[in-house]
Amino acid sequence: MPAHESATDYAFRPKDSLVGAQMLFVAFGALVLVPLLTGLNPNVALFTAGAGTLIFQLITKRMVPIFLASSFAFIAPIIHGVNTWGIPGTMCGLAAAGLLYVVLSLCIKTFGAGFLHRLLPPVVVGPVIMVIGLVLAPVAVHMAMGRTGDGAAWLVPQGAAMIVAGTALLVTVLTSLLGKGWFRLIPILIGIGAGYAAALLLDITGISGAMQAGFDPGALKNYTGPALISFQPLMDAPWFAVPDFVFPEWNLQAIFFIVPVAIAPAIEHFGDILAIGSVTGKDFVKKPGIHRTMMGDGIATSFASLLGGPPNTTYSEVTGAVTLTRMFNPGIMTWAAIFAIALAFIGKMGALLQTIPVPVMGGIMLLLFGAITVIGLNTLVKAGEDLTESRNLTIVALILVCGIGGMVISFGKFTLGGIGLSGILGVVLNLVLPGKKEG
Repeated sequence: MPAHESATDYAFRPKDSLVGAQMLFVAFGALVLVPLLTGLNPNVALFTAGAGTLIFQLITKRMVPIFLASSFAFIAPIIHGVNTWGIPGTMCGLAAAGLLYVVLSLCIKTFGAGFLHRLLPPVVVGPVIMVIGLVLAPVAVHMAMGRTGDGAAWLVPQGAAMIVAGTALLVTVLTSLLGKGWFRLIPILIGIGAGYAAALLLDITGISGAMQAGFDPGALKNYTGPALISFQPLMDAPWFAVPDFVFPEWNLQAIFFIVPVAIAPAIEHFGDILAIGSVTGKDFVKKPGIHRTMMGDGIATSFASLLGGPPNTTYSEVTGAVTLTRMFNPGIMTWAAIFAIALAFIGKMGALLQTIPVPVMGGIMLLLFGAITVIGLNTLVKAGEDLTESRNLTIVALILVCGIGGMVISFGKFTLGGIGLSGILGVVLNLVLPGKKEG
């Protein structure tokens, strides 16, 4: 970047296209991981990430060099929603979650940036984030062991699954700890690649079949069970195809279940904007304003949900890449968005991603869902609050137990439970319980 170019100068230049492609590469692993874990279409996720980033740029006056893509915070409610109401009903709840961002942005514009922290202090946000991670722990374990996410059926031999999941997990951890430069920014992508290679090796050598046959040579000779990886869907898929968009259907239960989940990423949005501001040396909280960035995030999320994509969020991985390259021009993110939209129309791309074996996803999830829990715990630690103080203890304890325990409240045919209930409960308790007593 030329020395005279400020961090908020917007220039859409052909020479930045390669850097834009690199930014998408950094985000790619996490971007497609969410739809692969939740049963959504990865090509749709690519399209809505690109379109969402362009929407964000339009609303923020193209000032912030940031990329929006699939949010991990919504994985648990999407999995539950898809199994309970199907994808269309779940999309209704996710669209409403995006609208909550818009409401919060208007409140911030009216009452100031401190409004959100008063409404959602760390004692509420921290435990809600922990619940999001912990309720998913059984899903991660089941998939790492070769079962379906609910543990109801075996998909691949347990021994082979553990080898593949362990490889994906180990390589992801080592890359995040020891990786240098660009490699440290894409640990998930590298871990998925390593797990995929391990699965291919087990299939080629026949080890996975031997495990399924109990290492009985006679049984192995007649073994016709599934391989860890099947390339038939990839061969059947067209090269170019319109993404399989899914439109939402009205579902009030999904709205009440999913909307409270937006509490966590709304708070995290502040941190992401402060982070990119510190990297570029600009105060984006003031200009274009945190209310604009949050509104851009919310409208991008609702737009994604209207087409069947996962909610969007600002990506810290890409902020890390901006730090590494010192390329502050937001036009680079425009290129990344264009490449994401273009990839969405390559039918074989989505088919290839869907050949990734379940244990690979399970190995990544073991780390991912634990990391989400740790982020919630760290939110409490950084706040420095005394969690044994009666008010704090009550709020944290009830959020955790009701959320992890699966508490459900029914009103006729309407039910509210899990993460949604714990989020609403935390907000209500924070508003109604008397403040800390002094002395």
